[in-house]
Amino acid sequence: MKLKNYIITAFIILIGIEAFAQYSTQKKADNLFNKLSFVNAAEVYHNLIEKNYNANYAKRQLADSYAFMRKADSALIYYKQAVEENNNLPVKYLYNYAQALRATGNYKESRIWLKAFKKAGGKIDDKTFLNDDDFINSIFTAKQRYFLKDVNFNSKYSDFGAYKNNGTIYFASSRNEGVLSKNVYGWDGQPFLDIYTTQHSVDSVVNHKSKLKGCVNSLFHEGPLTITKDGKTMYFSRSAYDKHTLDYDQNGISNLKIYKASLVDGKWSNIEELDFNDNSYSNGHPALSADESKLYFTSDMPGGYGGSDIYYVDINSNGTFNEPKNLGSIINTSKNESFPFVNSEGTIFFASDGHQGLGMLDIFGTVTDKQNNIISVLNLGTPVNSSKDDFSFFMDEDGLSGFFASNREGGVGSDDIYAFDRIPQLIIEGTITDANTNEPLDKVLVTLKDENGNKIADLVTDENGHYEINIDRDTDYILDTKKENFVNNSQNFTTKGLERNVKKLTNNVTLNPVSKEDIPIEELLSIYFDFNKYDIRKDSTVELDRIANLMLNDYPNMVIKIESHTDSRGSSIYNNKLSHDRAKATFEYLVEKGIAPDRISEYRGYGEQKLTNNCNGKIKCSEDEHQKNRRTQFIVVKMK
Repeated sequence: MKLKNYIITAFIILIGIEAFAQYSTQKKADNLFNKLSFVNAAEVYHNLIEKNYNANYAKRQLADSYAFMRKADSALIYYKQAVEENNNLPVKYLYNYAQALRATGNYKESRIWLKAFKKAGGKIDDKTFLNDDDFINSIFTAKQRYFLKDVNFNSKYSDFGAYKNNGTIYFASSRNEGVLSKNVYGWDGQPFLDIYTTQHSVDSVVNHKSKLKGCVNSLFHEGPLTITKDGKTMYFSRSAYDKHTLDYDQNGISNLKIYKASLVDGKWSNIEELDFNDNSYSNGHPALSADESKLYFTSDMPGGYGGSDIYYVDINSNGTFNEPKNLGSIINTSKNESFPFVNSEGTIFFASDGHQGLGMLDIFGTVTDKQNNIISVLNLGTPVNSSKDDFSFFMDEDGLSGFFASNREGGVGSDDIYAFDRIPQLIIEGTITDANTNEPLDKVLVTLKDENGNKIADLVTDENGHYEINIDRDTDYILDTKKENFVNNSQNFTTKGLERNVKKLTNNVTLNPVSKEDIPIEELLSIYFDFNKYDIRKDSTVELDRIANLMLNDYPNMVIKIESHTDSRGSSIYNNKLSHDRAKATFEYLVEKGIAPDRISEYRGYGEQKLTNNCNGKIKCSEDEHQKNRRTQFIVVKMK
């Protein structure tokens, strides 16, 4: 017996170690996905599927990853699996599946699934759906991925280029209130731009006292910037000028140049012009790569594709720069590309009026292959993009938040800064404790199941009794907790109706300890009902009488709960009512047999939510198969 217990305990520990590792793996995959690093995310999702950890979720994410890499054939495989294996699939995946079918030439099947998507409540512009050439964008923008939040430091002037480094937000603004006016820029009649800082995007007062400390700001324009991770070196845009006078090219245009500054005693100084600048064209909008080996920028130098293009230079170990290189025709068009930004995974974001968009300048992100070659671009969709100019995108390290600028209607000034976030991955977390001592319980096996009882993921609690699992929104779940010498606990919960900004559900669990002699030897068996009825059948009274005898004579402290169910025939509303009546009839029978009502902690009907088989109305089933679902189950809640 001791050997058996040791084996069981060791097995749970091994499951726990593996499950904890897989949960960390899933968080890593989701982080990569949010940063548009789809190649790397796909590899990690494959690992999760192989380990059968939250596999249906991983398949959906993997399918999307392949779609965004323009691998429609691979995407189709996993969309098909996700659709066939999960009855509670988020409706947007029916649309994605239809798009993948169309992209692979299966138009007939595609129309079938598009109809299923619409029947399930989905809405989409048919013109967008029929655009074969825009397969990845149509899937990416089918779901709103970014949501706007308040920024309170905009002014009536132009504000843009928000960039965050070590907790400080830097941005360019032509506000000039409270100080002597700078020269007015003839192009728009506003003061020239300066760089400002703030610590908060909300409830922040930004005025002339918030200007960047040091000698970066001048009489003319200073604009978008980027800063090294150590916070000591800044690259920024500035109007080309000499001795307080603007430099002009042969056409009388004053261009932009990129400069470098160093942080000395809390102030930015030691201004240096970068050696690849030229008076005859503009270089601006600098952005560092994640490893700081490359500097990306916007330029209208000769030899580009037209308008302004995105270029980069390699930064040598001694701080010098190689020759500028154009990023190529996948990013650059005959029109204007500008305002590059590179996130921590190497994804390049930029503004363009040359790619297919919603209006004027739109913001796009790049998609790369395994060799890190850029293979396509994604329009970030609404609400980041609008019918007006949208530009100067920045993404924080978490991949879930950031800034961009726009001159859309409803703003405060000509250009305004907008903050965004993404709907975070939802987590259920909690602490499991001993009901008698309130002490946390480690190595509790926690199993997440779908509403039909199919396992999704396993993990064990840490030394503090804590657990957390990624879950979907708008879904019903079961959470089982199990530990040796404690009464098993099973709970139902739902994520339906949650606000989008909710990041986690807290579900603390207490387990009741039991000794071996307290555990009923007999299993509490289910009882069954006739179709469309809730009367207690004669054959069911045998089991009910046995349960009553156990509770009255053998286990006088045992508490149970009653869960009743229906088959899939009939409407959901009707089945919920019928299952409730079955649970109530079962409860009343046991009470009549002498069981105190407070020893039945709950009686509840679940309708057709927890079918024991695949008889969900979509396939033909025998009466015997339907009978297995018309049942009442008994769960031991505690023994003492």
